[in-house]
This record gives sequence, structure tokens and C-alpha cells, in this order.
Amino acid sequence: MNLAARRRPALSTRGLREIGTRPPLVDYLSQLWGRRHFIVADSRARAQTSNRQMLLGSAWLVLKPLLDGLAFYLIFALLLKTDRGVENFVGFLLIGVFMFQFTQRCLTTGAASVTSNRGLIRSFTFPRASLPIAGVLRELFSTGPVLLTMAVLIVTIPPHAEITWRWLLFPAVLALQTMFNLGLAFFAGRIIFRVPDLNHAISFLTRFWIYGSGVFFSLDHFVNHAGLLHVMQLNPLFVILDITRDLLLYGITPSTGSWITLTLWATVLPLAGLVFFWRGEESYGRG
Repeated sequence: MNLAARRRPALSTRGLREIGTRPPLVDYLSQLWGRRHFIVADSRARAQTSNRQMLLGSAWLVLKPLLDGLAFYLIFALLLKTDRGVENFVGFLLIGVFMFQFTQRCLTTGAASVTSNRGLIRSFTFPRASLPIAGVLRELFSTGPVLLTMAVLIVTIPPHAEITWRWLLFPAVLALQTMFNLGLAFFAGRIIFRVPDLNHAISFLTRFWIYGSGVFFSLDHFVNHAGLLHVMQLNPLFVILDITRDLLLYGITPSTGSWITLTLWATVLPLAGLVFFWRGEESYGRG
């Protein structure tokens, strides 16, 4: 061995980690927290520019639920008469459509969060969970004007909803719904990455979900089986819509049981979803 080879310093690999490996969960959470400002800033910027290529731009965020609400009103109220026995059916329908579509958009965005960012994943090392998180935050920022429109409509369209102190509780409902949506996005992101064909099933499944959530008719008016009705009322979207209608439309304080049910969904699902998504961390860069 020559003198130059003997004097060449040894390179230490201590502290280095192979790109794409899965760090311990605590370290993973620390990395996510360290990138929180970038995730929020990126989500806000994307929310502002996401519809610029369209002629009406972000107006479609409001126009789509309005047009859907009009279609549902024509079919279910005027033709099928499902509005009978439902107080302020117009407000009932608007809240159902606007709030349901927020979750629906988060689910769709979460499902595409990994598959649509393969180039970014292969080029940089970062916690991949930041992708579904950023997607849900982007939808949250986008839904601000949508919810404001919803509030204006239920107050101005007869029979007018009355603004009460219970409206102050609505941000808590929105926060819990957002956490629930994040859990959905975590699960959908990994599942669709593993089985892309299931992406076609999302719209099919959401059709069943919209009927089972009481978006455009009252469940207790059409479900006569007490056990089945109880199971359907545990549906998180039904709970979200029911609490929101009580607060904004009917001036009623929601039951403690409803709050507990929604809080459990909004706590357990994102935690389980994060662990599920984290366990697939090593596979995302190889897909």
C-alpha cells in the first residue's frame, strides 16, 4: 500500500441514512413538524392558483356545490318530495352538499397525493406524509369562500336561518371534520399507490356514502329499522351534517353524544391513518 493510500482519511457513514428508508415514528413526526411552515405556505399558494387555468377560476369551488344543490333540489324536493317533514329544506340541502363535498375533495386529493408526485418523491428526501397533509390543507384554504357562501345563502334564502351564539361553535366542527378528512387522505394515499385501479372506485363509493349521510333527505324519515338507523347515525359524515344543521340552521345545541362520536372519529382515524401511511414510507420512492 502506497503512502497516499495510507494517509487518505476514512469516511464515516455514521448518522447517514439510505434515501427512502423509513425512520422511527417519533423521528418521522419530528421531521413533519420541522416542515410545517413550508407545508402551510405551499398549501396556501396552491389553493390560490389551482383553478387559474379555468375561465371562471376559483368561482367553480362555489358554483359546483350550488349547481349540485339545485339538481338535488329539483330531483328530491320537487319530484320525489323528500322535503316533506324537513324544516327549512333548502338550508338543510345546502349544508349537506357544501359540507359533504369538502370531505369528498379531501378524499380525492389524498388518493392522488402520492401517485401524482412520484417525480418529487424520487428526487428529494422528505416525510411523504407531508403530501396528503398539504393536500387537505389546500382544500381547507379553498373551502373558506365556499363556507362563507353557504352561510350567506342559508341566512338570505327563505325560510331564513337565524344567526345565534351557536354559530361560534362551527369552527370546532370544521376543525374536527378536517382531522377526519386527513385520516381519509392518509389511508387513500397509500392504498391508491399500491392499487391504482381502486382510484376508479372512489367516485362509486362516494355515491353510496352521500345517500347514507342524509345529504338530501332525513334518514329517520326513510329508515324504519331502529338498529340500521342507529348504525347509519354513527356515520361520521352524518354526524358532521347533523351537528352543523343544529348549530347554523335550527339554533339547537347538539347532543354530547354527537360531539363525542365526531371527536372519536377525528382522533382515531388520523392517528391510525398516519401509522398506516408511515409503514409504507419505503415503498413510495420505488413505485
